[in-house]
Amino acid sequence: MKVLAHISDLHFGRLEPAALEPLRRELRRLAPDLLLVSGDLTQRARRRQFREARAFLDSLPGPRIVVPGNHDVPLYNLFARFLRPLGGYRRAMGPELEPGYADDEIAVMGVNTAHGFTFKKGRVSEAQLARLRARLEALTQIRILVMHHFCPELCTLGADVLVAGHAHASHVRASSALVVHAGTATSSRTREEPNSFNVLRVARGRVGVEHYVLRAGAFVRADGESFRKDGARWRRDGPA
Repeated sequence: MKVLAHISDLHFGRLEPAALEPLRRELRRLAPDLLLVSGDLTQRARRRQFREARAFLDSLPGPRIVVPGNHDVPLYNLFARFLRPLGGYRRAMGPELEPGYADDEIAVMGVNTAHGFTFKKGRVSEAQLARLRARLEALTQIRILVMHHFCPELCTLGADVLVAGHAHASHVRASSALVVHAGTATSSRTREEPNSFNVLRVARGRVGVEHYVLRAGAFVRADGESFRKDGARWRRDGPA
């Protein structure tokens, strides 16, 4: 079994500072095999915000898969937005926008849904879909896609699990793929739930999803569900 921590929507530049150390502490305690970071590292794609986000991610345990979000594209600098929309992200996080990770049990692929001409909604191109489909078809491990915006067409590619952020709300949907959304881990822009993140415990044909929330200065496990693969569909299988 693999333990994956899923954090999203950090929004450096509009932080809840009291969430940073509790998140770091809980992730170190959990010691995940892989950290999934599904976009919006910054609030306004500024150089300092990227530096702070990178420094924080470097303080967390384990290897990681990171993808950009729409807030990682400049909003007001139109020259950068349309000609180098993810230039700041690349300087801070490296040139790869769709990184991957694989071992004997899992294969994880990042999907970039943030582009210079998208403001809130994300998209994937036909070329991205074709490339992902070919890569997924060649895999025998549990196949996981990491994205900022959930794009329904990604459910048709044969992945087992999709993880996303963007809406600052946690929920799980079980269908042909298991779709796991995370809330915001560290932003002050919380909505109907406190700062939160997810933990996925992944084995072949079964995934447990645990939800952690910030309460009284610590991230604590709030609830969890288990899901199993039943033929071509995922189904709820009780508490995790």
